[in-house]
Amino acid sequence: MAAALAADAQQLAAVVEAAISARSPRLGRAAHARALRLLAPSVPPFICAHLVNLYSKLDLPGAAAAALAADPSPTVVSFTAFISGAAQHGRPVPALSAFAAMLRLGLRPNDFTFPSAFKAAAAAPGSAAVGPQVHALALRCGYLPGDAFVSCAALDMYFKTGRTVLARRLFEEMPNRNVVAWNAVMTNAVLDGRPLETVEAYFGLRAAGGAPNVVSVCAFFNACAGAGCLSLGEQFHGFVVKCGFEKDVSVSNSMVDFYGKCRCAGKARVVFDGMGVRNSVSWCSMLVAHAQNGEEEEAFFVYLVARRAGEEPTDFMVSSVLTTCAGLLGLELGRALHAVAVRSCIDANIFVSSALVDMYGKCGRVGDAEQVFFEMPQRNIVSWNAMTGGYAHIGDARSALAVFDDMITGGETAPNYITLVNVLTACSRGGLTKEGYELFETMKQRLGIEPRVEHYACVVDLLGRAGMEERAYEIIQQMPIRPSISVWGALLGACKMHGKTELGRIAAEKLFELDPQDPGNHVLLSNMLASAGRWAEATDVRKEMKNVGIKKDPGRSWITWKNVVHVFHAKDTKHEMNNEIQALLAELKGQMQAAGYMPDTQCALYDLEEEEKESEVFQHSEKLALAFGLICIPPGIPIRIMKNLRICVDCHRAFKFISGIIGREIIVRDNSRFHHFKNYECSCKDYW
Repeated sequence: MAAALAADAQQLAAVVEAAISARSPRLGRAAHARALRLLAPSVPPFICAHLVNLYSKLDLPGAAAAALAADPSPTVVSFTAFISGAAQHGRPVPALSAFAAMLRLGLRPNDFTFPSAFKAAAAAPGSAAVGPQVHALALRCGYLPGDAFVSCAALDMYFKTGRTVLARRLFEEMPNRNVVAWNAVMTNAVLDGRPLETVEAYFGLRAAGGAPNVVSVCAFFNACAGAGCLSLGEQFHGFVVKCGFEKDVSVSNSMVDFYGKCRCAGKARVVFDGMGVRNSVSWCSMLVAHAQNGEEEEAFFVYLVARRAGEEPTDFMVSSVLTTCAGLLGLELGRALHAVAVRSCIDANIFVSSALVDMYGKCGRVGDAEQVFFEMPQRNIVSWNAMTGGYAHIGDARSALAVFDDMITGGETAPNYITLVNVLTACSRGGLTKEGYELFETMKQRLGIEPRVEHYACVVDLLGRAGMEERAYEIIQQMPIRPSISVWGALLGACKMHGKTELGRIAAEKLFELDPQDPGNHVLLSNMLASAGRWAEATDVRKEMKNVGIKKDPGRSWITWKNVVHVFHAKDTKHEMNNEIQALLAELKGQMQAAGYMPDTQCALYDLEEEEKESEVFQHSEKLALAFGLICIPPGIPIRIMKNLRICVDCHRAFKFISGIIGREIIVRDNSRFHHFKNYECSCKDYW
């Protein structure tokens, strides 16, 4: 009888192990039921330990706790299985509670128990003293500092809890520093934003005679990416190839990520194309490498190829592609990806939701961004910043301030410097000068955020748009940090807007010192002088640009119809529908003049006769694109135009008239913001 029971117990143990390997809760529960039926009331301790291990590894915390509680004589093996499972699946509090219960029973932790306890202590909220207490117990039990396995777990715990001094002291006390210990130093230094320490630790490993493994190699590439050390990473690439590490998919993924972050998308592509095996991380790394380098179309192509290769959409993949849609202003692509996220049940993921808010905001669909944002079950700083950024894009200052106030009063997420940049930008574009300036003045005392150069650029733009250029100039002179290109550029733009020529020249000279090759600054100064009627000076600026070899990118506007992008330049006559476009423009001009429109000839930045100036401004690229859109795009569909420069005053005025005359919604995204034209009005309220 006893022999039969022993045989049954061994068979059940094998079934439990098979259930763990297959990750099958159903098979495990069937084995549990059979154990109770055959072996109760005296279930052997090793079967109880197997059951605790089963439920812990399958992440069934309730069943694991019940199995442990049902064990009449729990052993260190049972407790260790429970603690390990809870720590592994992100439940540090139950893990530490079980560890304490085990100690109360007088059971001595072993070299498997301590690493799991350290892992739980590293993740436990508000338990600053737990890690050192576990450390003290491990010392008393003789596992520290001699046991390399336990020492590495303690070392990782100290790094994860921010006690770098204690971590370094423990590392120095370790008599046997294996590669795992060195890896703990390297990986945590990367995570903490100390890439150079990772490089030093790697060379320390090599100097000590240690051989790097895959984790070491990945950490080194991550460090080179974080520090922007392209040359060092390329040399290490050669070492990796020589040692054969490049065949490991994780190493190849790290190299793709490294080259992408170092602005070498082509080299990242070479590594990617040479990979014999790829996983979802490989595809995402290549996708992000293109996106980080402004190659949105290539990034989206990688996504399509990945899907054709059978890759399932993950939260990271979809959120990354959504970012590329925001860069492309690809609203329809973004909507299609939104559908993919819903179908894959990842739309509620905080990263995907935040990317959706960002995409809709950057594509001018703030209503859709709001719907996603307010339906999010939880929000992080990225979510809040995406929403305030969406309002900033369209200049909706009131809504940006309302969301900002909700963020403050909610207290769950503290604003960071990006939040303030977004809100100040919204105030600037929305004309809320007083509110924006008060926020800037109180941000340090109220929020503990020290103003950065980006905030100064925002407040200079804020005051400049309100016609307070002199006050903006005073703030620049009082800045505790060196004014940047964006600061002087904001002042120059304001001076151009309000005709403050002399102050604008000062700002332009500063910009020429900081970035002498940027054509935009020269063009802005020339345009400002031309608007003031100072044609000779404007011509001199243009001649100087030509003499020193500075070329300006031509202004262009583009519109998409039936998956084809139609690009227009000023006075463009090459389009196949040019005759129809010119006829429609002439018709619209007559209707607009009958409604009270007068061309703003200041936008014709050449010394021409008045009639020639009127003809000049009516051939701007955005007007040509609009005429094409009115001809091709059916009524009821908004016309979306993109422009690489800021929309001029005359085109802005004309679009308001046209939107009312023909009853169409016109959306223009220039290099500054969105403009929504409807019923003779623009969303920017003529303040841009």
